Amino acid sequence: MSKFVKELMTKEISQRLDGVNDLLVVDVAGLDANSTVAVRRSFRSRNINLLVVKKTLARRACEGTSLGPAFSDIEGSAAIVWGGEDIVDLAKEIVKLHEDKKMPKFTAKGGVMDGEALSAEKLVEVSKWPNRAEQLSLLVGQILGPGRNLGALLKGPGAKLASQIKKLGEGDDE
Repeated sequence: MSKFVKELMTKEISQRLDGVNDLLVVDVAGLDANSTVAVRRSFRSRNINLLVVKKTLARRACEGTSLGPAFSDIEGSAAIVWGGEDIVDLAKEIVKLHEDKKMPKFTAKGGVMDGEALSAEKLVEVSKWPNRAEQLSLLVGQILGPGRNLGALLKGPGAKLASQIKKLGEGDDE
């Protein structure tokens, strides 16, 4: 491949990754065509991008950016994956495919999160964290909890008093 073509490909990768803060590196070599199509279709439905790249070109394209550490220890073939709702959601998808017995050739290799390199083991750990939606629901529950408790405490004695008044009112009708 000529130097000019390599530079063009490097610029294309840089443009595609412009604005991306987190990405994961996987190995899809060895997947048959049907499995590859299934993976890409699944990713597309979740707004996840998959790009099979030459490591050296990707390393050169990400050099000097927060994505650079992703390619420091990668060996063998590589594909980069980015997108989704957040990095945790993306990690969950990758680990699910990595552990799927139907796709033994799909391998999670690592990635980068907030400028810090992730190993394959750390990627599995990140996949167990709550994603953005789960974090928001936990936060809302914590915010609403004290108000709910206060409302129950205020309502309890008032409901008891109303019940006693109702009983007294029903006793007069007899």
